[in-house]
Amino acid sequence: MKVDATDRQIILATQQGLPLVPAPYKAVADQIGLSEDALLERIARLKSIGVIRRIAAAPNHYRLGMTANGMTVWDVDDDLIGELGPIVGALPFVTHSYERPRALPGWPYNLFAMVHGAHRDEVEAKRGEIARLLGAACRGGDILYSTRILKKAGLRLPPKKA
Repeated sequence: MKVDATDRQIILATQQGLPLVPAPYKAVADQIGLSEDALLERIARLKSIGVIRRIAAAPNHYRLGMTANGMTVWDVDDDLIGELGPIVGALPFVTHSYERPRALPGWPYNLFAMVHGAHRDEVEAKRGEIARLLGAACRGGDILYSTRILKKAGLRLPPKKA
C-alpha cells in the first residue's frame, strides 16, 4: 500500500504532536477535512504498514520535577534476555527499554532501561529493583546519568512543493 496525498496530510498535521485539546483526533480530522473515524482508520493503516511506528506522549521530565535521569545498562545472559527484557520494560518506573548488541571488549551491556527520579537516590533505588529482578541472569550493570536535555524528534516530512 502506498501513502497517498491524504496520508501525507495526516503525517504533516501530526508530526509535531497532536493538538492539546479535549478531542485531538477530531481537531486533526477537521483540519484535513475527514471524519474522525476516517482519520483513525487511516492512522491504524499507516501503523499496520509501518509508516507510523507509534503515537506516544513525550513529556519533559525536567518540567515534571524528574531531574535525575539515568539510563541503566545491564549485561544479561543472552538466553534469558528475551524473557527478562519485557519484564524490565513493563516496570512502572521504566519509561523505555531495549536490547542492543554488546560492543566488546569495552561495552558488555545488552539491555538498556531508562529511569527518572527527582533525585539520584530515587533512581539508584529503582536501579536496585531492576538488579534484583534480573538476579543471577545479570553479570553486571551501570547507570549513565543525563547531563543535558536533547531534543527528541522522529522523522519529519517537509511540506510538498507546489
